[in-house]
Amino acid sequence: MRYNARQFDLSGLTGISDKTLEQHFKLYEGYVAQTNGLISKLSELNKDGNGVDEKRMAEYSELKRRLGFEYNGMVLHEYYFENLQNTGATKPDRNSAFVKAAEDSFGTYDMWKLD
Repeated sequence: MRYNARQFDLSGLTGISDKTLEQHFKLYEGYVAQTNGLISKLSELNKDGNGVDEKRMAEYSELKRRLGFEYNGMVLHEYYFENLQNTGATKPDRNSAFVKAAEDSFGTYDMWKLD
């Protein structure tokens, strides 16, 4: 499997500069590249399909651990970018699941914001 960095058209947002977004896009592209590189290395270690050689198990385990970090960074950036929009509301709908969860945990939405 190979991942491709997705493109997000988010210029001109209120509250976050285009320069900051560009930095996030570069970071995201790095996570995608690292994820692909680690998948390739892991595939090479198990290319014969018979499992990883015992001598290389520590290397394999470390690559798997690192893959989790890089993959999570990739996916979390995608979620982040997907939730940014030029026409977003400044406050969530009062009946939204998020507001209800904030009220359950903090008493009120405003207390959640204050915390």
